[in-house]
Parts: sequence; C-alpha cells; structure tokens
Amino acid sequence: MTSVLGAIGRNDQADPVVLALDDPRALAPELSGAKAAALAAAARAGLPVLSGMVVTTAATSPLGDELRAAWSEVSHAGELSLVVRSSSTVEDGSNSSMAGLFTSVLDVCGWDDFRAAIETVLASSNVVALSSGPSPAGSQPMAVLVQRYLRSEVGGVLFGVDPVSGRRDRIVVSATDQGPSALVSGEVDGTRYVLDRRGRIRGAAEGPAVLDRRRLRRLARMARTAERNFGGPQDIEWAFDGDGRLWLLQSRPVTAAGDSARATGPTFGPGPVAETFPDPLSPLEDDLWAPPLRAAMRSALALAGTVPSRRLAASPVVAAVGGRLAVDLDLLAAREPASSVLRRLDPRPPARRLVAAWRVGRLRAALPALAGDLVARADADLLSLDALDGLSDNALLALLDDVGQALTALHGHEVLMGWLVGTSTSSATAASVALRALAAGRAEGLADNQIVARSPAVLALAPPRIAASVALPPTFGEVPPAPAATDRAATLREALRLRARWVHELTARAAWELGSRLAARGLIGDVELVRFMRREELTAAVRQGVVPTDLAGRRHQAVTAPLPARFRLTPEGGVVPVRGPLGSGAGSGAGGGRGMGVVASGSVAPDRGAVLVVRTLDPGLAPLLPRLGGLVAETGSMLSHLAILAREMNVPTVVGVDGAVDRFPAGTLVVVDGTTGEVAVVDEQRVPGPSGPLSGRVA
Repeated sequence: MTSVLGAIGRNDQADPVVLALDDPRALAPELSGAKAAALAAAARAGLPVLSGMVVTTAATSPLGDELRAAWSEVSHAGELSLVVRSSSTVEDGSNSSMAGLFTSVLDVCGWDDFRAAIETVLASSNVVALSSGPSPAGSQPMAVLVQRYLRSEVGGVLFGVDPVSGRRDRIVVSATDQGPSALVSGEVDGTRYVLDRRGRIRGAAEGPAVLDRRRLRRLARMARTAERNFGGPQDIEWAFDGDGRLWLLQSRPVTAAGDSARATGPTFGPGPVAETFPDPLSPLEDDLWAPPLRAAMRSALALAGTVPSRRLAASPVVAAVGGRLAVDLDLLAAREPASSVLRRLDPRPPARRLVAAWRVGRLRAALPALAGDLVARADADLLSLDALDGLSDNALLALLDDVGQALTALHGHEVLMGWLVGTSTSSATAASVALRALAAGRAEGLADNQIVARSPAVLALAPPRIAASVALPPTFGEVPPAPAATDRAATLREALRLRARWVHELTARAAWELGSRLAARGLIGDVELVRFMRREELTAAVRQGVVPTDLAGRRHQAVTAPLPARFRLTPEGGVVPVRGPLGSGAGSGAGGGRGMGVVASGSVAPDRGAVLVVRTLDPGLAPLLPRLGGLVAETGSMLSHLAILAREMNVPTVVGVDGAVDRFPAGTLVVVDGTTGEVAVVDEQRVPGPSGPLSGRVA
C-alpha cells in the first residue's frame, strides 16, 4: 500500500497529507492522531490490525485528486466498504479517552459518500469544542483514520483491568453478535465476562453465551500483548470476522482505573435516582430532566436545614457521569460519619440540630396539605392540555420550558415527603397500582400504547425515554391484591412520584413530536436523532433550520458502564469506587422479613423462590416480585417503588450492598434479611437451581 500512499500529497512544509497505516510516520500522534498512531503501533507489535490509511493533521481542504487516489487504493476502486473514524490528537489519553465525542461513519461506499464522511469527521472537532465548553479539543488538530469496514460475526470491547475496581488480575469482556458498534453505541447490552489473566471465566457470564472458551483465551492473550506493548492495561475494541479471525479495531489506555489517590470531593451514588433513571440519558433527556431534579433536591436540602449553606452551594447535588445520574451522598448523610457514638447518631453541630429540628417540625406539619394541593394542580394542568400534534412549534418549545418548574415542585415535595413523613406498608404504591393495571390490560390482549392510554399509572413501570412509544415490561401471571390505602402521607408521596413520571412522559412526547416535524422537513435523517440534540440545539433547529453537523454520529457515542454504588470523581471525571468493608454482605434492610434462595440475575423470569440480585431497582422488574424469595440491590433506598412494593408482597429486600452482583453470582445459595440488611452465603457449593427444599421465604 505504501507504493501509492507513501508518495502522494505533501504540503509546503513537506508533511504528508495521506499515509498508509503501516508507514513508520503514522506512529507520530501529532501527525496521524492518537487513535491511528495506536493502531500503527499495535500492528508493528504483531497485533491483528486491519490495513488502512490516515488523512493526517497536515491535510488542507480540498484534497481532491490526492485523496481520491488513496481512496481508490484502500477501497479497491470502490469494491470495499470503508469505515471513516476520527483520530484527534487529544483522544485516547491515559486520563480521558473523549470516547464518543468525535464522529465516526461506518459502512461508507463510493467516492462521493467517502468524501462526505471525511468532511463530517473533520467538522466534529469544531462542534465538540462548541458543545463541551472550554477545552483543548477545538484547538487541537484532527486526523482521519480510514480502514476496511469489517462485518463481524461477534465483537465488543475488553478492558485489560477491571475498570471499576482497578483489579489488575481481571480482564472484563463485553460481547455481542450484533457487532462492536451496536455495543459501544448502547443499542445492545451484550454479554459480560469476567476473566483471569489466562482467559478463564471467573463468575457467571451475564447474558447469552456468544463466546466459547477458546475465543475468550484469544482475547485474554490480545489484552496481555497490548498491555506489554503500550505499557499499561488497554481498553480494546475487537471483532471476530466470519472466518474466525480476531481483529483489534481500537486500543487506548483504560482511563482512571482504580485511581483513588487522585479522586477527591464528595461521595456520589446513583441509589436515590437510579430507579427513576436506571438507564443513561441522551443529551436532550439530560437537559430536560436532570436540572429540575437537581434544583428540587437542592431546595429540599436547604429547607430541611441539615446541610451548611456553603457546603450545599459547592456541591452539584446531582451529577451526570456519561449520561448516568448520581447524587451527592454526603449531603444525604449516606456516608458513614467519623468516630464518636454521638456523631454517628447525629453528626450535625448542636446549633444546626436545633435549627433543623424547628424547620423539620414545621415542614412535617405543613407538607401533606401542600402536597395535596400540588397533586390537584398538576392533574388540572395535565387535563387542560391540548393534543400535542395540534400545537405550534413555538408552543411545543414553550411547553418544554414550562414543565421544568412543575417537575422541580413535584420532585421537591416528593423528596421532602420521603425524608420527613417516613415509609409505610399500609398504602398502595404507584408501582402496585401499575402492576395490576398492566396485568389487566395484557389479559385483555391490549397493546402497550392502549394500556398506557387507558391506565396512565402503568408508566410507573417504565423509565422515562424520548421515543415513539412506551415499552412496558412483561407480566408473568402473578399479581398481588391491592392493600388498603390507610396512610395518607404515603399515598401522597406516591401520587407526587407518579405525577412527575407523567410530566416526564409529556415532555418526551413533545420532544418526539418536534423531532417528527424536523424529520418531515428533511432537517434530520430520522426522528430518533432528536434525542441526541441539546436543548438549545433543538430550538435552533426548529426556529432557524440549523442542525449540528455531527448529529448523525452522536447516536454512536460510547455508553458508560453502570456506576458503582458509591464513588468519587478524579479531576478529569474518572470514576473511582468507594468500597465498604471487605467481605461484608451488609446493606440497608428494606423490609419483607427473612428469606433464603438461590441467586438469579437479569430481567428474565427467575424460578419461583429465587433471590434476584441486581445493580439498580429498575421499576420494570416489578412483575418479577411475586415469584421471588428475596431481592438484593447494589443501590436504591427504602423509599424506591420496588422496595416498597417488595415490602408490600413480603419479599425480603436489602439495598445498598456494595458489589452484590459480583459477590453473589447466579447459583449461590444466600439468606436475605430485610430487617438487619445482611446477605449471607449459606454454602459455597453452587446448586443448579432455586427449586430445592431450602429455597423460599423464612418467617
């Protein structure tokens, strides 16, 4: 390949504008960008890298004949499909990968489409700089990596170190038969394997089997070779082609793995918000729903008076990490305070305890009436709305702005009701009402959209998402009877939570309607792209017809792994877990008594009597509860929908168990104590299923 590429296109400073990937000059990141330079180095180390070329940082537009000659050689005169990827000089560093911020274009056929793809990738450098605020991104040059497009049989990503715990004796692999792009874009979850350094499986795979042991060993060997070559553990994108050949598609350092020495500031955790938002939010969802939640929690903390005002002002309260929301647990007193018995009971200074007690007493007395009025106003406002498809563009944009205040009020009152009024098992939860409505609709053969239209309460079982329709969870034919609604305060808290979910759905449908109109006008390729706009970009698109040039590529941004139950952030935004006592199975008891069963994981129907162990209390798991012998979650609180519903059904429930998914793999026999918060392994010997005589609830 160097015969043509090595000879073409030099600028006045004699720097090449196009290079073959196997050209020694491609090893220079300042010329070929970090991504291409890493692949060039991997190829020289004997790792399997697809051949290709780099449009270097020295290139100037237009390239014309030089670029066309290089394209013809790489694509075999257009016979091969190509992938065109960013290779910025600021990508793939050891502290920040900037994964997903720049654009890649897959499956590019023909000269015209190839030239357009080059321009799209180059333009993404400027767009990222504008959208992400002050950073070095916009001031750094961009190269473009071009390779043959690989149609993989199976692919994914691997980490040469556990990216959450920092354990260097572990390799973590995520794989899917839909190809690595589907995994990194978040379209599929894939199957997760935890391996030792030799490629042997440690713990049960999470998901369907897509890799055999031989291929896992080959991946582990690739991870070790890459680590030796680059001087540290690598985050590798890989694929097996139809002939069984393994290819390395991208390699970069694992960012901030176990970097606890540089992690400072408050302890964050997704627990209090993970049930409402269990999945990563798209840019538009983040802009619409995170600020009201942040403002609500800030106001609630200020009203309660339990946090110094300077500490509250210095905290983000709710942080977004790769689209996933987490809260400042230190503000909620979720972190264990230091030393003395008195400080463990109440770590606030005496003066603040008095002030807080006075404020809390007044709030507790006034809250039920205030919450009742707010619920009534929310219902009246929702009922007064006209059909969204009859509203003008400006009216829809105004609606997106106006509902922010309503969400802040609903979230704030719900938070205060939970803190100050307490929990109850004598009131029907929104989730239990929704579960019965869902079962009734399914029994009648209704479609999901028909069930939502007839019984909007079912929205409590589905997280908010800007989409064409709501996807409700499956049912399994077991629905508990409704409890008597005797606790007015608990009923009001659930009513507030459900109204907030309705407002989420209103904004989601308004945004989808605007996206449909933009697609009809030809401004965006398909309506789903509206999810990847920022709020101000949506306004510009609707009113001025201006759409970000990198919008189509944003849907392929990498999705972050689930957040640890507790973590701190490095200065670059890296996540560093904060672990509890080693070997402890304790969390917070959420009620339901004491039970024993064999661990199951995932959202598929477990066998009766199983103990379900999950990362977050996703409301979509509600239909599984009647058949469970116990429920254990790494995050969550006693006030979550699922925890309340589990208590209602007498399912032993424990939340806030550090690393529960890894520590209690499927097949482990455990006892779950919903009173003490203990989760204990009964026998290290794994048993085949949860149907044996030891399974089930214990009085």
